[in-house]
Amino acid sequence: MNFSTVDWTIFIVYLLLMALLGLYLSFKNDSKTSEDYFLAGKSLPWWAIGASLIASNISAEQFIGMSGSGFKIGMAIASYEFMAAITLILVAWFMLPIFLKEGIFTLPQFIEKRYNKEVKTGLAIMWLFLFVFINITLVLYLGALTMGVALGTSLGLGVLILVLYSASFSIFGGLKTVVLTDIVQVVVLILGGLLTTYFALDAFSGGAGFIAGFKDLTISASEKFNMILFKGELMYNNDNGVLVDAWEDLPGLSVLLGGMWIANIYYWGTNQYIIQRALGAKNIGEARKGVVFAAFLKILLPLVVVVPGIVAYAVQADISQGDQVYAWVLNSYIPIGLKGICFAAVIAAVGSSISSIVNSVSTIFTIDIYQSYINKKADNPHMLKVGKISAGAALLIGAITALVIPSPDQAFKSIQEFTGHFSPGILVVFLFGLFWKKSSSRAAISVILISLPLSFFLSFYFPSSALPFMNRMVIVFAVLSILMLVISFVDNGKSNDKKALDIESSIYKTTSTFKLASLLVLGMLIAIYTMWW
Repeated sequence: MNFSTVDWTIFIVYLLLMALLGLYLSFKNDSKTSEDYFLAGKSLPWWAIGASLIASNISAEQFIGMSGSGFKIGMAIASYEFMAAITLILVAWFMLPIFLKEGIFTLPQFIEKRYNKEVKTGLAIMWLFLFVFINITLVLYLGALTMGVALGTSLGLGVLILVLYSASFSIFGGLKTVVLTDIVQVVVLILGGLLTTYFALDAFSGGAGFIAGFKDLTISASEKFNMILFKGELMYNNDNGVLVDAWEDLPGLSVLLGGMWIANIYYWGTNQYIIQRALGAKNIGEARKGVVFAAFLKILLPLVVVVPGIVAYAVQADISQGDQVYAWVLNSYIPIGLKGICFAAVIAAVGSSISSIVNSVSTIFTIDIYQSYINKKADNPHMLKVGKISAGAALLIGAITALVIPSPDQAFKSIQEFTGHFSPGILVVFLFGLFWKKSSSRAAISVILISLPLSFFLSFYFPSSALPFMNRMVIVFAVLSILMLVISFVDNGKSNDKKALDIESSIYKTTSTFKLASLLVLGMLIAIYTMWW
């Protein structure tokens, strides 16, 4: 990338200032208790929660992976963002009030309260594996890959820079420091991302402006603006030159009626590093407002992370690998003097996501593994020490793994596919535990034990051309739900489970503002899918 002195200055100054801010906040907000470190003392306001949710969610797999998928598949990949908006509303309405009522630090803690310690431990281990070896690893890898394309750094140097950068605000200060730095970083990533899209569309229109460029793009690349893809409608070459049907990634109406719901409710409703922000809220009202704020931002994000990839497709960019698209757009369209800001947006996304995941790994390990099995009598100072050590260990293991993993084709899709092996079973355990009083512990552990073998069996015997991973999730979810029903009825008969939740209907009451905001989000989504059906 042709970085000017101004660009280099902006980029380096940004990294240094964020690192110093993280260290300053860590020492200023010196945690005294586990609640301070892991839940920010339950003091987070709505705007901090919403900003941190988006900063935690938007990372290299969106900026880099989703723009690569936009290049190959088009706007249809944005369904992950659009459907997430309505999912956030549902989570805020029905799931958050229960989690906050239970006064938990981690989601495995909730599972122990509802089922038993064995189910909790099984899920905690699954999450630790996913967060360290998939999320942290691939975010570091993709961030370092983009740094290599843009700045010419090696993969190893890129990973090292990102590890040091993320460590400055993810290890010592706990959740409050992570959230406060997220607020700064979400402004940078959205501003930098919008600037990238603006200049790309302006150039595409021949200087006629952003709106004209977007109109021209929808005409020139109209095949990339179909939100629902059917079999044989759109073909693309993967990074190995093999022709692939986009239906395998986004199988028709399953996007609206099937597996996309499983992926999104799992991610936004049962994911520790997402839910942890809401668990740190002052109260349920602040938590819900923060989640709704995040829902509106989700509708905006495809403009930032998908449209640049479609522009690259429309101009027939000479790109050998999908995940090089975003760096190519930065290099091709961003004026000298602004490249530093736009590239800082990518690093902001990487740093905020890594810090959030690392903090959640630390929380789960310290509370659900260490305190439960290793040192049940650990006091607050000792718990804080273990939390910081485990955070550093998670970052180090993820960095080492990032240096040895093979390069994935369309990283965003690869992450979704792999996570899809875990999400149906976890979601069944949570949904039945939350909303069905007969759900038994034996049924829950059976679901966890059978979930992965069943999913891998289907993926092995039925290739994606016959059974897309999104449809596979529906089948696994349905089978596991039946299993949960049958075993729970055998265990409890006509009685409720002895550990069933005692929930009053009043807990689901919401304000008029929340209802109005929910209707507005739904209306915007209906308009988008009607326009680009």
